[in-house]
Amino acid sequence: MKIFDGRRHAVVLALAVFMMTATACDFMRVLAGRPTGKDIENKRVAIMKAEEAALQARLDSIRQAEQKMAADSVAAVEYLTSCGVVMSGPERFGGLASPGLPARYYVIAGAFKDRGNARKLADAAASKGYDASLIDCRRGMVAVGLCPSDNIAQIGSVYEALKGETFCPADAWVLVIE
Repeated sequence: MKIFDGRRHAVVLALAVFMMTATACDFMRVLAGRPTGKDIENKRVAIMKAEEAALQARLDSIRQAEQKMAADSVAAVEYLTSCGVVMSGPERFGGLASPGLPARYYVIAGAFKDRGNARKLADAAASKGYDASLIDCRRGMVAVGLCPSDNIAQIGSVYEALKGETFCPADAWVLVIE
């Protein structure tokens, strides 16, 4: 009996080399019950399509919310205008002494030359739970701005509530910062 059979070893070696190169091929994956390259690619494409659909759904939702907010804003402006509410910019005071107010809209409950009087009105509003700000104007006036907001619909609701308050005068108006 020979210890070294060249042909047998060559066949075993060739078979080993073939198995090593064939293990990465889809045929061997199928035999092993593993997903093929095509299966993996299909799954990747399906995941990408699902992510794209989810992103599109989020964008559609944002677009709908923006459209509703715009419609609410138009309705609020129409309502405030129909009630005779004056909506004006800071030029009504001669401009703002300190630009950069944090909100776009304020209900102006009053404007005073005496800062102490403005502070009294602001304190009265604050005691009723309203957010009150003192707004310095160029002509030396100090306005009392209530419930700052970037949402005009919210300002409409606040204005309605303020009409029933004793501290709020009938000629309150809405400051619009452009």
